[in-house]
Amino acid sequence: MAIGLDVAHPPEPDNPEDYDYETCPFFGQLPVRGQVIEGRVVSTDMQRTVIVEREYEVNVPKYDRYMKRRSRIPAHVPEVLEPLSVGDDVKIAETRPLSKTKSHVVVEVSAAEEGEH
Repeated sequence: MAIGLDVAHPPEPDNPEDYDYETCPFFGQLPVRGQVIEGRVVSTDMQRTVIVEREYEVNVPKYDRYMKRRSRIPAHVPEVLEPLSVGDDVKIAETRPLSKTKSHVVVEVSAAEEGEH
């Protein structure tokens, strides 16, 4: 089933009987909508959740300069995309609220390039 985004489709789950289809956009019924954000994984301490950080620049007209900002977004990791490690570049998509803080799900992973960070 296509999720409506131009991302690579992961392989089928290894154990379909135990797979959590409710929170998987690829093989389950979880709809993705809204924003698609690219960022870097900075924490993998929680189960099936990663913290994705993205940096962006904001214009400060008073000084005619740009200021760096960063935001940290908790995102759900479907079992077919595990395991993730700190430093991986990921693409996350907005979805319905999955918990108090999670409203995004990881849809694509690209390993971090060596020598960065």
